[in-house]
Amino acid sequence: MAEALVSVLLEQLASITLQQIEEEVRLVVGVDQEVENLIGHLQAVQGVLQDAEERQVKEANVKDWLYNLKDVSYQINDVLDDWNTAILKHHMEKQEKEGENNDLVLAKRSKVRFSIPSFLRNILICFGQIGDRIIMRHDIAKRIKEINERLTWIAILRKNYNFQSTVRGTEQVERSKTSSFVDVSTLIGREEEKNKILSMLKSESRHQLVIPIVGMGGLGKTAFAQSVYNDQNVTTHFHKRTWVCVSDPFEEIKIAKAIIEVLNKNDTRKNSNEFQTLSECISENIEGIKFLLVLDDVWNPTMWEPLKAALQKGDANSKILVTTRNNTVAIMMGATNDHMINLNKLSDQDCLELFRRIAFFDKEKDESKLFDEDIKNKIAKKVDGLPLAAKTLASLMRYKKTRNEWVAVLESKVWELEEVEQQVFQSLLLSYYDLTPAVRRCLLFCVVFPKDYEFDRNELIECWMSQEYLSMKGDKGKERMIGQQYFDNLVMRSFFQDFVKDIVNDDILACKMHDIVHDFVQFLAKNECFIMEVAESCKEKNMVVHNKVRHLNIKSTYNDSFPVSIYNCKGLRTLVISTRKLPPLPSDSFSKLKSIRTLKLNKNSIKEVPESIGGLVHLRYLDLSQNWELKELPNSVGNLFNLETLRLIECFKLREVPVSLRKLVNLKHLYILGCGVIKVPKEIGRLRNLQILDYLYLKDGGEDDEGIFKLGDLGNLEQLQERWE
Repeated sequence: MAEALVSVLLEQLASITLQQIEEEVRLVVGVDQEVENLIGHLQAVQGVLQDAEERQVKEANVKDWLYNLKDVSYQINDVLDDWNTAILKHHMEKQEKEGENNDLVLAKRSKVRFSIPSFLRNILICFGQIGDRIIMRHDIAKRIKEINERLTWIAILRKNYNFQSTVRGTEQVERSKTSSFVDVSTLIGREEEKNKILSMLKSESRHQLVIPIVGMGGLGKTAFAQSVYNDQNVTTHFHKRTWVCVSDPFEEIKIAKAIIEVLNKNDTRKNSNEFQTLSECISENIEGIKFLLVLDDVWNPTMWEPLKAALQKGDANSKILVTTRNNTVAIMMGATNDHMINLNKLSDQDCLELFRRIAFFDKEKDESKLFDEDIKNKIAKKVDGLPLAAKTLASLMRYKKTRNEWVAVLESKVWELEEVEQQVFQSLLLSYYDLTPAVRRCLLFCVVFPKDYEFDRNELIECWMSQEYLSMKGDKGKERMIGQQYFDNLVMRSFFQDFVKDIVNDDILACKMHDIVHDFVQFLAKNECFIMEVAESCKEKNMVVHNKVRHLNIKSTYNDSFPVSIYNCKGLRTLVISTRKLPPLPSDSFSKLKSIRTLKLNKNSIKEVPESIGGLVHLRYLDLSQNWELKELPNSVGNLFNLETLRLIECFKLREVPVSLRKLVNLKHLYILGCGVIKVPKEIGRLRNLQILDYLYLKDGGEDDEGIFKLGDLGNLEQLQERWE
């Protein structure tokens, strides 16, 4: 991850140095040398980072060195972004100057009790702006000098570790065809277990309500359950079917709502957050219905009995299929040993067949040159009967062209790492190191979202974009294309699964991450990503969030209070709040979180966005979608000069966006679908970088509509036009 970050910093330094010359916005005397020193130190450490990344798993001191390098790199990134924003602001001020003069002319016509002559006002404004710029430049210069001192120390320390220098070639990522994605849907080696469970599901015994599928992680319990769930014998046997991903904690309200959605989606009681109401709703709607409920990945079924009581009101032949790693969980849910499906490891032959289907998918070359008996034996030993390990290793080997490359992977020292205990983790670590540094960073970002989270491809790419993960030699125009390539790469390497595809062109629109893959990514990013879950029984003051956390997801809050402890995370770059019980945001909510790039507050109960949001000068992604009570945005949103994505989908009461949005010169994506008849100001036509505008209410005629965006104004949005053509 540090390798990609250093590359971005070097690009950033080169770009800003050029911009400051063009815009004539130079820092104070002497800083040029500091910048040259920064570049020199970054280039010095860049060549050893591949070796350092691989050694950090085993060597704690190397991990600490990398941590310090990443920490100072984030600081450099913030300073350079402030510098870049100052240049952008200077450019904006020149553009706005004509508009400000027009405002002064209008002010003369207004009746006021006290006024300053226009020439004097211009002088005061000019001196005020110059003073602000001087203070800003001195502050940035001071920070660059302080950071440079720390980076010098880190660069010197690298010599203590005898790192091997590695020179990477030019990063080339080709877009692979969708047809080349391997999605093995056919079960291998599970025919006996499947026949047994189909027999249980069709049995009319009243004592088999719960049927657990039990097995260790990586054995394919979810894939097996999916195969059963979609089998024609099952789809025709049950009146209703529903699938719920459970994980930890066991959220009975979430499960109840999912069941009601299938039974009777028009029942308004499904919107209640009271379990008693939901339970009664299930009991009434389930009567006489033969249903199949799958509860996937159950860990701690604390509220199972009340939910089970409601489900027993259905047809006596209804069934509940449960996947779990723990035999005790199955017994807690009322199953007996006779009614369990215990998945064991696959045979070597079945593992090799699964491996072969993926590693040689869509290839015409002779397999025998790479897949001889010696190689087969080594592969069988490495995957140890685990389907996920076989799938991961095969996805890696698929891109190795020669036998020597295969042997190098199978004889890698990663297999000997005691620190990586799980067999699947070893396969994943090999695949992870085989990714380019930029793609690694994109993968690690995904862990800020919880297990079983469904990633929307476009949203994920826009989040990566906001973190500057898609930068490639300063070519901002190709970021979305690069993001698509990175996404495809992670799909082909088996880091994603459970695809939702476009029915027209078969493109992947959404996906999930296997829970073990999630565990693995969390293992790699545990010092930077944190999911904060505050139980009702745990006061927030007892929750400790490390001040070096960079990406934070708040899943719940205690006693309807905003978790102010996150203010300790001064360097926070991502904040996701995914609880519908979010209390009103304090007026200073964002005044202490200056480094945020990605802010997701969607699906909450926000009625008002604080003015302080305008201080998030680094912010590039803002999602306020599905805040149904939100009526307006503060004018300070216009101060978010770096904002690239603004999502306001299904903010039903939002009827207009502020005119200040005209200043968002970097805005590329504006989503307003579902906001009703929303008025878009005419000034949106100034957003020359806008590429996506998902909805536009157009109305011509009438004096009241003079300042509203009209069809003719689309002519100014050249990049938007190109996408619509």
